[in-house]
Amino acid sequence: MVIASASGNGKTTLGRQLAERLGVPFVELDALVHGPGWVETSDEDLRARLAPLLAGDGWVADGAYQHKLGDFVLDQADTVVWLDLPLQVWLPRLTRRTWRRLRGRERLWNGNRESLRTAFWGRESLFPWAFRSHFRRRREWPNALAGRHVVRLRSRHEVEAFLRTSRPADRCYGVVEDPSRCSSRRT
Repeated sequence: MVIASASGNGKTTLGRQLAERLGVPFVELDALVHGPGWVETSDEDLRARLAPLLAGDGWVADGAYQHKLGDFVLDQADTVVWLDLPLQVWLPRLTRRTWRRLRGRERLWNGNRESLRTAFWGRESLFPWAFRSHFRRRREWPNALAGRHVVRLRSRHEVEAFLRTSRPADRCYGVVEDPSRCSSRRT
């Protein structure tokens, strides 16, 4: 299962909760992509590190990094959970999270820390990237994800309901009473 959205929508929070609830590993792609000093892992190295993780019987991945990996992660997933929350929900969350990280000099992946520069300035900084991603996904993803099993969650209520109804029995390994409820592919 892939949890996909622009920054601030709650990918990591939902991903961790789902992985725990389903009893599968959580794969945080940011931790694999951003090396010390914010140096990005090469596309080839990232694929090599992800391949054994995604080959498992089930997993929840935080993001897909399509700009680096194309559909590599999406093609391994049986479900794409698209967190498509309104701007008025995710922008305050992103602002609070960024402020907390800046104020507390919070360590992120591989010892990295957010800075005013990485958060606000430049084309690839956090806030401009989040805005562009949000609107680009709304424009492009309905066609790009056609043919995949997509769960599009557009409100906090829908996210809570999805989490509440997700359970390990939905994956159904071994003998079960009602196989029609089972996923035939990996999570």
